[in-house]
Amino acid sequence: MTNSPDDPPRLRMAPVETPAEAAHRFEREQRAVDLQRERSLEQSLAPFRVGNSGFLNTVPLTRGLEEEIIYAPPARLAEMLQRDELDAALVSVVEVLFHDRYDILDGIGIAALGEVKSVLLAHRKPLDEAAEIFCDPASLTSVQLLRILLAERGITPEFKPLPGYDLAALPDYALLIGDTALDLALGPHQHDIWDLGAAWYEMTGLPFVFAVWALRRGVENARLRRLLREAHDFGMDTLDSIIRTRTEYTSDFRKDYLGWHIHYHIGADEKRGLAKFIDLLRRHRAGPVHEPRFIV
Repeated sequence: MTNSPDDPPRLRMAPVETPAEAAHRFEREQRAVDLQRERSLEQSLAPFRVGNSGFLNTVPLTRGLEEEIIYAPPARLAEMLQRDELDAALVSVVEVLFHDRYDILDGIGIAALGEVKSVLLAHRKPLDEAAEIFCDPASLTSVQLLRILLAERGITPEFKPLPGYDLAALPDYALLIGDTALDLALGPHQHDIWDLGAAWYEMTGLPFVFAVWALRRGVENARLRRLLREAHDFGMDTLDSIIRTRTEYTSDFRKDYLGWHIHYHIGADEKRGLAKFIDLLRRHRAGPVHEPRFIV
């Protein structure tokens, strides 16, 4: 039997998607959106010069900008900022506290509420026996944090630069940061590990801010601030993808580390933690410590 031209058209029902098919479709659509966001950030930083350490925990903050970033250890980034070789850098927070020449991009940074995993003192002997501690020369903030944590316990060792990164030949007391700290903690080792994020939280009950976006003052950077915020938002929206596709360590560790131990916002609690750190720096450091200046 055929339909008359006057008969209403019959509706054809779309095939019902299975949950797996719906998930695959959503993933394809999301990949297309992510690719478009990534393309919109490509080649967008010029003429700004922006630095980052390249540690695993910094990856979500430069999502889409990776090819335009200048990579260097934290201490080197601070030197480059001081020489005006960079317009902005994701840098150790003490750089902006010790030098009154930067603004801080408000709301974004690298912080931890408790155990941080990648900032640690490796020690073979008890803490209260430490006469000298060898510190990763890439570190700035962590050295000051360790100095405070020990001084508050009445321990005042001499701090010396770590001569090398041979984890099999570490001295009795060694401060390590970033991926080197993770390499030690996740591999075979003979040292005990004192996590400085956990030690700070036990002492203060507050988060600790390790790194911030330092912006060279006097440079018109409204567009740069917008791009850094877009990269942060992109990183947070695609954090699961970052965790899944990176190759450092194991997937379970990346999920735990980037999704739990590290967080990427600076809110009221983080600013209270930073204020406490400033108070303790002033108590235990001879030089000036400047108030941070946040900019939206």
